[in-house]
Amino acid sequence: MNIPKVLVADPVSERGIEELRRDGKVEVIVKTGLKGADLLAAVTDVEGIVVRSQTKITAEVMAAAQKLKAVGRAGVGVDNVDVEAATQRGVVVMNTPGGNTISTAEHAFSLMMAVARKIPQAHASILAHKWDRKSFEGVELHGKNLAILGMGRIGTEISRRAIAFGMRVFAYDPYIAPARARSLQVELLEEIDVILPLADFITLHMPLTPETHHILDARRLALTKKGVRIINCARGGLIDETALAEAIRSGQVAGAALDVFEIEPPPAELPLFQLPQMVFTPHLGASTAEAQESVGVEIAEAMRALLLDGEIRNAVNMPSVDRRTLDAIGPFIALGERLGRFLSQISAKRCETLQITYRGTVTNHDTTPVTRSILKGFLQTVGGPDVNIVNAPALAQSLGLKVNATESNAPGDFTDLVEIRACGNGLESSVGGAFFGSTPRIVNVNGRFVEARPDGVLLLLENRDRPGIVGQVGSLLGQHNVNIAGMSLGRTEAGGRALTLLNLDSIPPEGLVANLLADEDIYSIQVIRL
Repeated sequence: MNIPKVLVADPVSERGIEELRRDGKVEVIVKTGLKGADLLAAVTDVEGIVVRSQTKITAEVMAAAQKLKAVGRAGVGVDNVDVEAATQRGVVVMNTPGGNTISTAEHAFSLMMAVARKIPQAHASILAHKWDRKSFEGVELHGKNLAILGMGRIGTEISRRAIAFGMRVFAYDPYIAPARARSLQVELLEEIDVILPLADFITLHMPLTPETHHILDARRLALTKKGVRIINCARGGLIDETALAEAIRSGQVAGAALDVFEIEPPPAELPLFQLPQMVFTPHLGASTAEAQESVGVEIAEAMRALLLDGEIRNAVNMPSVDRRTLDAIGPFIALGERLGRFLSQISAKRCETLQITYRGTVTNHDTTPVTRSILKGFLQTVGGPDVNIVNAPALAQSLGLKVNATESNAPGDFTDLVEIRACGNGLESSVGGAFFGSTPRIVNVNGRFVEARPDGVLLLLENRDRPGIVGQVGSLLGQHNVNIAGMSLGRTEAGGRALTLLNLDSIPPEGLVANLLADEDIYSIQVIRL
């Protein structure tokens, strides 16, 4: 039995490590602080790597980790993981979006109160043996407008606390449904430029992407209500720090609190450090005992689920598949890969489109993993064994292969049917698969009904439908000591073109194929390996 090996490269909670090691099914190596050649040497034979924010998992690291299947980040972001390189290599990247939700929300709210009441400045004044009450007059949260930029888990928790403090909450998030916003009792606005002039406080809870980089820049800071206070516990880079410093100096922004910075640790000459209106913490959003234990256990459970059961949780570069869904669609995932591999061997070499149609009860579930499995099988003839369900869509895109998956509720001949159609160079090929009870079967090829097991070696012939041709084929196979394990015939009309699909016990020799093609009634022949 192969025992997967996991490297824990950054400090995680002891309970997380215990969860990884539970029952001895995973070998765990804890080596933190590795860099350069030491890190490359440590990952050569691991299937999983667990990190927090310190260790950088670059393309070079993944190239050295030839067996790598998953990288788990014990935290919300994956800034220190080259997700694009991971996807190209077929490595699943996972994080723990829920583990530090409460911790970060509480920290952001604490910073909002601190910047509103100037608590750190007052504390420093007392330590300097001063009693200067007038300089530290603050503002109340009650009755103020809060703008939340990003209404994910953390933004949602912030809204609940703000409402409890009597604040009016506005939200900007292009992905949240209006019904969801109404249920949270927040006012959803469609444009960020509209929400900024309304806010007395702004808190950011967005990922850092090309679209959100410097989402609060000089132009947008100028749109804010004069005297606004800003809190960022999400990602450094969401705010233009130079523009923020200038907005504070001008009085447009009354104060700000930052837990994250564009460069961490921030340089000593950062202009914001010179401003008394600022409150800083060193990326402490998730730094509670409860959060660290939670994310450690959560990433350990996710890593075990993937390496031991194939279950994918909280993946950032492919859809997550929980145990219930995996149990329901697992047989279709396996069948889809076989069908994709079959179709790749009978279709045009330069395929332009791949149409996948699902019919029946399979449409009650998310079929994305099945689509990816079909792509994996279809593209392995191009990309070899390194193609998997993670990197198959990226490979298809690079090849210019357009993939379209649809679901149909139209009645058909099978309770569940997966059908794939490939088009290229003016040619079209198709294959369909279904289940007879729990047994998978190929049920149509190029529009003709057949029945064959989707495994081993298959021989596909297109021939004229005439008496004796099946016996002739069987005799030739027997002469070459090739046994027929199963046979299926399909035709559209008597005397027309027919398909003969044979399951064989061994690969037929090239001479046999040449002999079969010598018959003028056999138009084509293909040996298919599944």
